Amino acid sequence: MKFVIQRVKRAAVSVDGGVVGEIGKGLLVFLGISKTDTLDILQRYVDKLIKLRIFSDENGKTNLSLLDVEGALLIVSQFTLYADCRKGNRPSFIHAGSPDLADALYEEFKLLCKLQVPVVESGIFGADMMVSLENDGPFTIVLDSDDLNL
Repeated sequence: MKFVIQRVKRAAVSVDGGVVGEIGKGLLVFLGISKTDTLDILQRYVDKLIKLRIFSDENGKTNLSLLDVEGALLIVSQFTLYADCRKGNRPSFIHAGSPDLADALYEEFKLLCKLQVPVVESGIFGADMMVSLENDGPFTIVLDSDDLNL
């Protein structure tokens, strides 16, 4: 599982010209599912995501979590996070999860987030989406389940 997490002042995702998800202050999360991911790891990554202390406190230190600032989540599925560009110029997506697996884990991830975060919006799995955002910082973090021992 891979995450690209951006701290935002606002973010939105549109499909066919219509907004399907929109948030104010919070986190825009691009989520990639690999073919080896399982339901077992989802809760640990939900906890990691919402407890990341990447919002500024009253002293300007990145010391507050999404929950501390009552921020929102916008979650967008993005299989291209598993692009393998080591050979040639055309990316391979051999390590990405199958659409059925990725969709099931994406939906479960959103449900688990909704149990802890009051505002959770999302894109539409498999759709051609247009994402707009105002990055706050800019502040972007990449998490890869292969690199974390959770």
